[in-house]
Amino acid sequence: MKRSFTILICLLMSLSVFAQQGAEIRGRVFNPVNNEGIPFANVIILGTDYGAVTDIDGNYVLSNIEPGLYNIRASFVGYRSQTQFEIQVTRARAVQLNFELREEASDLTEVTVNADFTRSDETPISVRRLNTNEIERYPGGNRDISRVIQSLPGVASTAAFRNDIIIRGGAPNENKFFIDDIEVPVINHFATQGSSGGPVGILNVNLIKNVDVITGGFPADRMNSLSSFFNFELKEGRSDKMFTQMTIGASEFTVSNEGPIGEKTTYLISARRSYLQFLFRAIGLPFLPDFYDFQVKTVTKINDKTELTFLGVGAIDLFSLNFDEPRNETVEERENRLFLLDNLPISTQWNYATGLRLKRFRENGFWTFVLSRNMLNNRSFKYAGNDESMRENLLFDYLSQESENKFRAENSIFKGSLTLKYGVNYEFSRFTISNFDRQTLAPIGQVIDVSSKSLFHSYGAFVSASKNYLNERLLISGGVRIDGSDFGQTAQNPLNQISPRISVSYQLKPNLFWTSNAGIYYQRPPYTALGFRNNEGVLINQENNIQFIRSSQLITGIEKVIPEKSRRFSMEAFYKHYNNYPSSVLNGIALANLGADFGVIGNEEVRSDAEGRAYGLEFLAQQRFFNNFYGIGSLTLVRSEFTNPNTEGFIPSAWDNRFIVSLTAGKRFGKNWEIGARWRFLGGTPYTPIDVETSSLIEVWDLRGLPVLDFSQINALRLRSFHQLDLRIDKRYFFDKWNLNWYFDIQNAYNFLAEQPPLLIPTRNTDGSLQVNPNDPTRYNMRLVDNPAGTILPTVGLIVEF
Repeated sequence: MKRSFTILICLLMSLSVFAQQGAEIRGRVFNPVNNEGIPFANVIILGTDYGAVTDIDGNYVLSNIEPGLYNIRASFVGYRSQTQFEIQVTRARAVQLNFELREEASDLTEVTVNADFTRSDETPISVRRLNTNEIERYPGGNRDISRVIQSLPGVASTAAFRNDIIIRGGAPNENKFFIDDIEVPVINHFATQGSSGGPVGILNVNLIKNVDVITGGFPADRMNSLSSFFNFELKEGRSDKMFTQMTIGASEFTVSNEGPIGEKTTYLISARRSYLQFLFRAIGLPFLPDFYDFQVKTVTKINDKTELTFLGVGAIDLFSLNFDEPRNETVEERENRLFLLDNLPISTQWNYATGLRLKRFRENGFWTFVLSRNMLNNRSFKYAGNDESMRENLLFDYLSQESENKFRAENSIFKGSLTLKYGVNYEFSRFTISNFDRQTLAPIGQVIDVSSKSLFHSYGAFVSASKNYLNERLLISGGVRIDGSDFGQTAQNPLNQISPRISVSYQLKPNLFWTSNAGIYYQRPPYTALGFRNNEGVLINQENNIQFIRSSQLITGIEKVIPEKSRRFSMEAFYKHYNNYPSSVLNGIALANLGADFGVIGNEEVRSDAEGRAYGLEFLAQQRFFNNFYGIGSLTLVRSEFTNPNTEGFIPSAWDNRFIVSLTAGKRFGKNWEIGARWRFLGGTPYTPIDVETSSLIEVWDLRGLPVLDFSQINALRLRSFHQLDLRIDKRYFFDKWNLNWYFDIQNAYNFLAEQPPLLIPTRNTDGSLQVNPNDPTRYNMRLVDNPAGTILPTVGLIVEF
């Protein structure tokens, strides 16, 4: 079998790719305000002689094109041109490529407005866009959007193998995700409930057309986030014929399919199955993760002015333990493995999000109606010694569900240089929990045993406007939204959560912009906190008058764009101040000082009494695909600090990286070879040391099996800085009816070991029992063990399209 596969690959590599027939690009150029086609617009492939003019309906066709990677621009007099970068053209299928051209409101004889880089009137600051090719070929990204985002300024991550996204010093749960205007709360497998992140992303990058990352100056139609909004736009399915793609990676198999359903409807569908559990068992790891995910999208053109989109996203996550004993295991390796087996829970998780978006166009704008539902089911339990035969061995058993039903209506009106939007939203949510815990959340010697169901109603409204002045040299945009919910006395009144915001952008000279923003934003605490009940069944956090988290933000920056070379430079300064941040009553710390980890955050009594601040500078230099080269470099200086009820003043939070560098570059060579590299550097984050004296007590360890942290020294220690080099090689083959792409990706090429907080592990006797300290029979013998994270991780992938 191996020999046959090797022969097949050698034959494919030896094939010369020659054109039997030219490739084709077809699509539509239209006005997104009213969905009307733009006739006689020019569509050209930059750097070539290929070009076309649209017909009376705005449709165009480019034929007899050599397969390759191109930048393609559409333009028409009186409209803002648009360039779409890195469009992969093959003979196996015609590329469907549409352009949205916004009409200019004035004569731009002295002012240049270019749509090559994302600068919308509503969000003129802190917006970055990535397209499908940038995501797919990203070195070290392993086709995972959460890792690709880490190349952007202001974005940090944890050094461990997780997708926690930390933007401008904010916690991972301060990010919100929308796919085609439908909110999708979970985009990672094995997500941390009450936060976000996880080791593997859910979304199939082959379906993503673009993703806009908004890290500040948030539009008024978005709610319930303090650090960022991710707006994913999925491709539309093909309208001419069926097309299939299969991907085999290091840990999963993915298949996607698209095509028409009748004359008015197209579809996209994707499914993935992992085989991580087989790899982890083969290398002797004590835990075995397994996952599945799916995505589906349909678009129905009811008529020229009405469009209906259906979206479905979901995942199933399974996690079990591996009790097989590896051969030639040292005593230390055995103790470490048994410690993990004693502490890792058995976990299952599933989630889904589904929704409908109806868009109704008219001459000067459109209505958007969104109806959606999402749900998360999270189960986790642990028995002492993994002995499930007796109830007395149960340490904790956690089962909860979060479900949300949402409706949103928005009206967008465009009149000359004025844009006006307004809308309302309503949400009905349910949180159920069955929680038995005598190990992680209960005070020593106490037990939590509660089951409950909580219902919440949330509501909001917004209005926003933007207008250009001085022949479009000056842009002023602003808005206000109000939000309310019945989870607390203060939160019920939406006038207590008024969120004004304003942005100003001025073009100092052609393609040189100065932009500033000020705004106040609110975010609802996690359901784990809102629905927490004590043993008496009281919603204690409602009794404590838990409130919306409030963040006041200021941003200013300058940006230089060189459109003829697809180049961009920017610098932004930001300041965020947090109020009403939840803090743990049990531990006396703000939840922002808890690091990212698996499990649950916020499932305890909290009070809205902590404050925080984050501030810094971001620098960005970006070269989009030009002359077969691309690159992006970012530098961020950031401080993130919070107060705690049992400490004085501000102390560094768990997200205080201070210094972040990301450098990514790639080169396209002849015969469709491509090489890319990424290097990133993260300053070390703070952590709270272990209270060894308390943890080593036999009564404490027998009950918890976990170390107790010394919260009198919150984040008093700091890890060493982290850095990593990732490399990737791609090779593509284009045939008449199908395409082949293989890639070789190396994460952590020079095998850097990132420092993590040390582990406290009990010493064991030869029979596996815990060793009592002979000098103090009330304690176990314990040892602090270094816990580095990182290894060279090579990946070979194969992508087949037909």
